Amino acid sequence: MHDLVHLGLPWWDKAIRTLAVYLGLLLLLRVAGKRQLAQLNTLDLVVLLLLSNVVQNAIIGNETSLPGGLLGAAILITGNYLLVRLAFRNRWFARMLNGTATTLYENGHVQHRNLEHELMTRQELVSALRREGMELDDVERVDLEPEGTFNAQPKPKSDIEDVMAALQRIEQRLG
Repeated sequence: MHDLVHLGLPWWDKAIRTLAVYLGLLLLLRVAGKRQLAQLNTLDLVVLLLLSNVVQNAIIGNETSLPGGLLGAAILITGNYLLVRLAFRNRWFARMLNGTATTLYENGHVQHRNLEHELMTRQELVSALRREGMELDDVERVDLEPEGTFNAQPKPKSDIEDVMAALQRIEQRLG
């Protein structure tokens, strides 16, 4: 019972460990790129799932008490809240923390250099669009957002005036 409620480490040791691992993971995921967050394939998903196991001992040390676990959780939630709040208030900090969107497709052209930078193939881009119910021909632009989501801007739909104008041009050419 003593081990359940008695901290095995000083509270400040727990706080430093938790914040250091949190900030380290943020940095690693930022450097790894948006692909890690998009979870495009099984390998990426497995890596993300195993990260928590890998860093567990770095956070808890030899700590197995209930208050120690709750303290670690409270530190993570508070640290995350403070970073999100800071990013909300400071645009430059948000850009530094999250990065910016990467254009993968625009005006009928795949941006091969950007795909290569994000370690994606053309087929992975097409598959991601299909999951959204679209094809490359349906969109003007596709961006990979900093949080790993795809933002596809559909081509504008023709309205009746556009159709009638096109029909008149065809009739003029024929007549």
